[in-house]
Amino acid sequence: MSDGGSTRSVERLFPFVLRAKILMIGRETLRANKGKLHFVLVTEDISESVRAEILLDFKHYPVVQHYGPADLEKFFGIKGAKTIGFTKSGLAQSIYAELKAYRINRPVTPTKSKRPESPPDFPDAHEAVREFPSRRRERQS
Repeated sequence: MSDGGSTRSVERLFPFVLRAKILMIGRETLRANKGKLHFVLVTEDISESVRAEILLDFKHYPVVQHYGPADLEKFFGIKGAKTIGFTKSGLAQSIYAELKAYRINRPVTPTKSKRPESPPDFPDAHEAVREFPSRRRERQS
């Protein structure tokens, strides 16, 4: 209860999560709906192997580690869940902004792709006409 003001303020938004239906529960559900996912929340008591798996599977998404299973049951009415996700929405952005301090992975930085030195050589129109003289005669007549 004495976690601080920022944790208290984010908890006031949790009832709206259920009303807005932006909560996804479980790793399999999250994997199946990556296109809709905004961020992932895992509990503090999750095992290291599962935590590593989640960090690998969701490396392109923010992963936040906070709360315990009892807290998730209290806030969202879900029993035994250790991994939940929030779908893309303004509400999810607000919640993530307040839980950002608990993020456990770093943003992925895109690597620079090598561009070809020069574009591929395509024959220009004059070369194409030289290769096919019959077309040239058709155009002149």
